[in-house]
Order: sequence, then C-alpha cells, then structure tokens
Amino acid sequence: MIGPSAALSDLMRAPRTVPCDATIAEAAILMQNWHVGALVLVDEERRPVGLVTDRDLALGAILRELDPGATEVSECASRPLVTIHRDATSAAATRTMREHRIRRLAVLDDAGGLCGVLTLDDVLEHLGTLTSGLASTIRHEVALESEAVRTCTKLGPE
Repeated sequence: MIGPSAALSDLMRAPRTVPCDATIAEAAILMQNWHVGALVLVDEERRPVGLVTDRDLALGAILRELDPGATEVSECASRPLVTIHRDATSAAATRTMREHRIRRLAVLDDAGGLCGVLTLDDVLEHLGTLTSGLASTIRHEVALESEAVRTCTKLGPE
C-alpha cells in the first residue's frame, strides 16, 4: 500500500496533450476519444504551457461565441500551467491544488518535461485506499482482541 507521502509517480496518469494551435473542436474530439476531461497544451517543442478542460471548452466557446472549428484551443486554456515535480509527495500536490484552486497538476521530470498529470480524483482515490487499509487493520486487531477475550473467559473460574 502507498503511504500518505507517496511520490506522485505512483499516483499520476499518463499525460494527454494537444498542440496549442489545435482547434477547440479537435481538442474536444481528443478528450472524447481518450475519455479524459483535460489536455495539457504543448508548444512547438512539445513543452507543456497550459491546460484546457472540457469545462473550459464548453464555457469558453459557448459564452464567448467562438467557432470551435476555427478557434485555437489556446484561446480557452488556463495559463500559466501549474506544475509539480514528480518526486513531490501527495501532500505537497494537495497543498498546491488548494493554493491555486485547481483540480489538476502537470507533473514534470528533472528536465522539466511533462511526465504525467495528477488529478484531484487520483488523490481522493489514494486517500480512499489508505482509509480502507486502516479500517482493515482496525477490524483485524478488534477480531484478535475479541478472540483473546473469549479465550480468557473460557479459561477463567467457573
């Protein structure tokens, strides 16, 4: 089981990217095909520069009356990209998400390259795993104590 200070490399998902000059429609199709709610925008050198969510696309395009087939996805993206190093802990990631009021972080390697995306859902799933493991330990200990009490009661005076 992964501990509370698990490295992000144990929790993150493979990154899904889209070029900055892709259209809103192209980004939406990629999200649908990959079953993801966000894409990391990459520049010509494939460096991560922003993040666009399905919500950004829907609200950005509709409310601003943008043409999804002619407007670049970078028009709706969140910038600057909030990142964290892959060796950071889940606690540090949670703190960063809270400070920036975001649900997704781009995870970078030592060279600054994109190596993953960490979502609030990933952190919550991790927390659920930890909680389940703790509950299982408690149930096991209670069962051992109950058995010890039953054994002592059987051996006691009659």
